[in-house]
Amino acid sequence: MYANQLEAYRTVQKTTMSDREIEAAVLTKAANKLKQCQDNWDDPDSREKLDEALKFNQLLWSIFQSELAKPDHPLPKNLREDVLNLSLFIDKRILEIMAYPSPEKLTAIININLNIAAGLRGSPSE
Repeated sequence: MYANQLEAYRTVQKTTMSDREIEAAVLTKAANKLKQCQDNWDDPDSREKLDEALKFNQLLWSIFQSELAKPDHPLPKNLREDVLNLSLFIDKRILEIMAYPSPEKLTAIININLNIAAGLRGSPSE
């Protein structure tokens, strides 16, 4: 299942946008999914949407982890290690939210995603 999504990600990546632009767009999409959950916490279908948003973020960060763990990745080793450590925080936070949902707990992941996306775009975060 995830292999198809990863392949689709790579196909789009090769044809239309730079790697950085794709990563920024996907991080922004992930943040927006979480923000919608946060803003509509009391909706009847909020738990289902939260699960979907968390799984999307988890998949995204798993892909980043996989790519960054490759020894031939072009980022400097110390930067790769910093992002991998950040990804561990995100993994823990996602599991915490799954176990004990709270809208406030989404803020950290939303901010991290948006700040990294802004950095990839070379613009200040909004």
